[in-house]
Amino acid sequence: MKEHKITGLSCGHCAMKLQEQIQQLPGGHEAQVQFNSSKILLDEEIDINAVRKILASEKVRFEADGKPKGPNWLMIFLYVSAAAFIAALTAEWYTDQPALSIVFYGIATILSGYPTFMKGLRNLTKLKFDINTLMTVALIGAVAIGEWREAALVAILFGINELLESYGMEKARKSMETLLKVAPKEAVLLKDGKTEVISIEELNVDDIVLVKTGQKIPSDGVVVHGKSSVNEAAITGESLPVEKENGEPVFGGSINNEGILHVKVTKTYKQSALSKILALVQEAQESKTPTELFINRFANYYTPAVMIISALVMLIPPLLFNGAWGEWFYQGLAVLIVGCPCALILSSPIAILSGITVNARNGILIKGGAYLEQLSKIDVIAFDKTGTLTLGEPHVVADSLFHPDFYKVAYAIEKSSSHPLAKAVIKRCEELGTEEVEVDEIKTVSGQGISAIIDGVTYRLGNEKLIGDTDTDEETSKVIGKFKKEGNTIVLVAKDREVLGVFAIADEIRKESTDIIRDLHRKGIKETVMLTGDHPLVAEKIAKKTGVSSFFGGLLPEEKVKKVKELKGKYKVAMIGDGINDAPALATADLGIAMGKGTDSAIETADIVLMQDHLGKLPDAVEVSRKVNTVIKWNIGLSLGLKLFALLLTIPGWLTLWIAILSDMGATILVTLISLTVLLHNRNK
Repeated sequence: MKEHKITGLSCGHCAMKLQEQIQQLPGGHEAQVQFNSSKILLDEEIDINAVRKILASEKVRFEADGKPKGPNWLMIFLYVSAAAFIAALTAEWYTDQPALSIVFYGIATILSGYPTFMKGLRNLTKLKFDINTLMTVALIGAVAIGEWREAALVAILFGINELLESYGMEKARKSMETLLKVAPKEAVLLKDGKTEVISIEELNVDDIVLVKTGQKIPSDGVVVHGKSSVNEAAITGESLPVEKENGEPVFGGSINNEGILHVKVTKTYKQSALSKILALVQEAQESKTPTELFINRFANYYTPAVMIISALVMLIPPLLFNGAWGEWFYQGLAVLIVGCPCALILSSPIAILSGITVNARNGILIKGGAYLEQLSKIDVIAFDKTGTLTLGEPHVVADSLFHPDFYKVAYAIEKSSSHPLAKAVIKRCEELGTEEVEVDEIKTVSGQGISAIIDGVTYRLGNEKLIGDTDTDEETSKVIGKFKKEGNTIVLVAKDREVLGVFAIADEIRKESTDIIRDLHRKGIKETVMLTGDHPLVAEKIAKKTGVSSFFGGLLPEEKVKKVKELKGKYKVAMIGDGINDAPALATADLGIAMGKGTDSAIETADIVLMQDHLGKLPDAVEVSRKVNTVIKWNIGLSLGLKLFALLLTIPGWLTLWIAILSDMGATILVTLISLTVLLHNRNK
């Protein structure tokens, strides 16, 4: 399938009809007309001229055709039509020549209603019923009964409606396109001491690229020379710059703020995080939510039903209740206009597109409108612990000194180790400004710790098994017991039978976790649950500090799945994780959410990806999704409510053509404006 950009597509219902026509062409059964992104996907075997002809029927064309954009003829015609309408009114008031006013009304009707009229006539010959068909029948009927003023006013108001509708959709599209323009186009390749500007598609793994101040990093890589702060907002949504130096990873699409960086490419552009983000966002634009699918199906039956109701309004009062034929024919025409499905069809797509855009700007990738809608309905969020609520890195949470040499010995021994627990001890000792001493001899005892000789004295650092029997007093035993009871990993330092001190090490809780859990509950999440394979004592400690509603520790991956299934029996459940062991639970939940720096399997399985690698924007995403859902409900209610109100005016015979078009126009404008308020979400913060 080949993607083509198209212009002039302003009506969702029209997009559906165009797709149906193109799919009837040879090789066109898989064609897609994408209203939200204004694109069309076609098989390369299809007759492109036949497609072009079908598109032209709705004044839509391929952007690549290269025709100049030219003036906005619809707007020009509307200006002239409005002037002609005013001239007609003036002629009615100040002259006794009705023919003159009819001429001006005719000009106004033709100029503003011509595109609709031609489409409607073509549809009538094919027995296809859409808004253009309804409006054409209404215009013909109004002229037939001599209601020239009404016909002109209806045509002008409908033209204004079409113009505003296209502007509203274009605003949402441009907002999304701005987001998609973050991708760099070129890279400066360093090779044999020379530089060469190449396309980012030509980059290979292990290439070295030069990134100057203000330039975008072309693809994911590692800094091999230079130091700078980098703006990663395009990837993670974080506004604050991140310091980068030798060995630090960088994302393609992020901006070098100052200095010069040499970056070794670790992923080709197509494999980079930015490329995947843009692909996900573009796919998400065109995915249909259950609500949208229902509205589209409903519209297919709704339009013919409106025509039947209109016919009944025209026929029943005159035939059964001696009503005037002309009066009820006029009322029937008004019913046709009221029945326009434009506002109803627009109820969902602009809001969905805006919601996906806002979240993408915040570094939250939602893989489809259906998942955005699902997020708004979530009752329970289940969290993995490691790497999600915690940093996934050991951290000294407490320590106790029983001998003056404790920190000095621990620092000397651990400096030579790359073990995660050793890094935690080293960090703690450096924070305290511990004196550095040299180790004479060192020996690692697998699974237990390290034995070392310093200044001729043998020391042991490790777990209780390595330390063995010691002459610990009651106070020392009490401290060690307390640290163990709190679910910490214990690292002891001893000399002979004397314990010099103890470190209590645990996975560090993310600073934002407590606030995030609290905010989620405030946003309407009923329950937060932690599911972890870690020891229940550790789980209990983390649960108390973060404020989750409940927790389950010591779970294997299949047991996490079982817990998620149990929760799904009562609630709508989202699962958040970052490891390969979380992928089954992510797939089982109603909604899977992955941390952006987690494993590929977790990210691919998830429906939503948090690119910041922390939960900071999650409550915001929940709020946006609920706002979108509320907006859609309001839109549907308004569009149907205004139509029902207008239809009720037929009972006393008060419905006029201009009231009918105003009710439809009002609904469309309100639906569009309310949907666009979603884009203001970030600005309200």
